[in-house]
Amino acid sequence: MFGAGGGTSSYREMEETEVILLWGSNARETHPIFFHHLLRGIHNGARLYAIDPRRTSSAQWADAWLGLDVGSDIALANAVAREIIAAGLENREFIAEATTGFESYRKAVEPYTLAYAERETGVPADTIREMAHAYARAGRAMICWTLGITEHHNAVDNVLALINLALLTGHVGRYGSGLNPLRGQNNVQGGGDMGALPDRFPGFQHVEVPEFRAKFERQWGVSLPAERGWNISEMFEEMEHGALRALYVLGENPLQSEADQAQARRRLESLDFMVAQDIFLTATAELADVVLPAAAGWCEADGTVTNSERRVQRVRKALEPPAGARDDVRILFDLARRMGHDWGEPDAERIWDEVRALAPPFAGMSYARLEAEHGLQWPCYDENHPGELFLHSRLWERPINGPRVTFQPVDHDPPVERLSDEFPLRLTTGRRLDEYNTGVQTSGYASPMRRGESLDISPEDASRLGVVEGEVVRVSSPRGAIEVAVRIDEGLRPGLTFMTPHFQDEVATNILTIDATDPRSGTAEFKAAAIRVERLGVR
Repeated sequence: MFGAGGGTSSYREMEETEVILLWGSNARETHPIFFHHLLRGIHNGARLYAIDPRRTSSAQWADAWLGLDVGSDIALANAVAREIIAAGLENREFIAEATTGFESYRKAVEPYTLAYAERETGVPADTIREMAHAYARAGRAMICWTLGITEHHNAVDNVLALINLALLTGHVGRYGSGLNPLRGQNNVQGGGDMGALPDRFPGFQHVEVPEFRAKFERQWGVSLPAERGWNISEMFEEMEHGALRALYVLGENPLQSEADQAQARRRLESLDFMVAQDIFLTATAELADVVLPAAAGWCEADGTVTNSERRVQRVRKALEPPAGARDDVRILFDLARRMGHDWGEPDAERIWDEVRALAPPFAGMSYARLEAEHGLQWPCYDENHPGELFLHSRLWERPINGPRVTFQPVDHDPPVERLSDEFPLRLTTGRRLDEYNTGVQTSGYASPMRRGESLDISPEDASRLGVVEGEVVRVSSPRGAIEVAVRIDEGLRPGLTFMTPHFQDEVATNILTIDATDPRSGTAEFKAAAIRVERLGVR
């Protein structure tokens, strides 16, 4: 048995479900390929509920928009659960046969009345009731989420609140019903699959389980640590304490992607030694002692990628990298050789076959099958296995196959940084359709949609502040200040502002964001900083 770390459902199911809760995700702009499948579902009759502080372009397709206050997701989810229970719409058979802890969960959500939720979230009670009934009564229903849920100081609790709703209604483990964290690029899922997590080997096998650890030790001929490693937030904390003195950065730009950029710079500059391996000379690479030019994995190397529906697909080398740049794998193999370990000649298929031998979810995915079937979904346990269309069907076997799933009650916990007279506006951050993260992969290309960075504010706030479209203002948080042009966005409610990290060289948004981190996931609270806005020349 392995602990799966991926979405439960396939894209096809999204097209054939009845109700979709799109929670903390502007998928129309940030996951446009996935959104095409969602739109097909809407055209086939699915009802869409968009839960987001902003009235985004995704919300334009929704039956209802639940414009909740930033950081009130648990209050809303618990109120939905209470309403489902009060109306007698919980799936009692599924709860009795496949779960534990329901009574504790029922008691925990009892205080979350519709009236309380309306006060805490800003969403009308009637709209909460409508969504709760639609989700519970549906024969098939999905919950999808992204960084709007996870970039908070209580990210794991936010996700647990959504999982609890699926357990309450039985909307998991069946065709057309599931829980789906959407991945922000083509191989985020693949990184986790391959063990790019501080506590997992490939195939989500926990490093603290002796049986798993022994298997990898035998294959690799080394002794492996029995404790989990540090996540990226913990790594930055250990730089502060002097416990981490060297860093190898592959395909990341943490100087401009970490919250509290001034602090991140200070910590990176304190290192004794840093290597950056990337296709561009990023702001982080400019601080490095050694820069290793890498090839572009999507067209200059062979391998595999995994998407949000757990589909593993081949990547084929289409052209040679530019002079001086090399495939990441070849760089790592050569580095290992210089450190006394000869791994032979790098070969993508041979590496993948080693993964298959060590990680059961991928055992049946030979290159030949991936070619012939245009990708396969994990888990795929042998070469006769078709790959799982959806996960956790065992929960519907009677008697249940394996352990039951436990409800995990969580409580509303507002953003760490509260609004005040000094910083009265809420800043939340996200992405736009034509840009990507810190702009490393997109800013070098012309785009007819590019308009540079802006502070998006509501018409009401613009009027109150006396600012107009395009006016440059000073934006301050407790960590620093930047200057940026104003953009008036009717999709924002009074008190809420929005920026992106896409143009860090011109407007360093991460100077404003707070380094309040979820202790379990290591994600920072990018979605909830407190700011003030001043006209230039006015203090």
